[in-house]
Amino acid sequence: MLCLMRRRRIFGALMLIMAAIMLPCTLMGQSSDLLFGTWELDASASSQSSTRFKRTTCWIEPWEDGLKVTYDVVGIRGGVIHLEWTGKFDGQDYAVQGADYVLTNAYTRIDALTYDVVIKVDGGRVARARTVVSPDGRTLTTVTTERNAAGQEVHSMVVYEKQ
Repeated sequence: MLCLMRRRRIFGALMLIMAAIMLPCTLMGQSSDLLFGTWELDASASSQSSTRFKRTTCWIEPWEDGLKVTYDVVGIRGGVIHLEWTGKFDGQDYAVQGADYVLTNAYTRIDALTYDVVIKVDGGRVARARTVVSPDGRTLTTVTTERNAAGQEVHSMVVYEKQ
């Protein structure tokens, strides 16, 4: 039982890190043309937590009246995690497909280049992220705030470059 709980905690932490890495890829708005295309993680410009992956790529495309985002994350030791998200900027929770548990994101547009995202795991809020698109549309930067096991706020930054 203890081993199962530990594995779930480790997997949960991994999914939180992945969510923070992928948040920049799940945005849209009136300036959505800046977001469409292929994005690659810039690990050298990101905080250390993002270096747990060898490569992260996401593809953003229009979907109905929202977006479809596809993620491929390659681990340091290999293995690909494939996740998909479709949703809108209406503050509602939308599931990320491909996780072993319920991972949702709720998006709110602050202005033409700034977005807030609430991340939930199994229905409980675990993090909030603020994403800013550069004015030239070439870079996405996300700062994620969550609480560690001691209850202290922890911040991480992830940077993507448009390909």
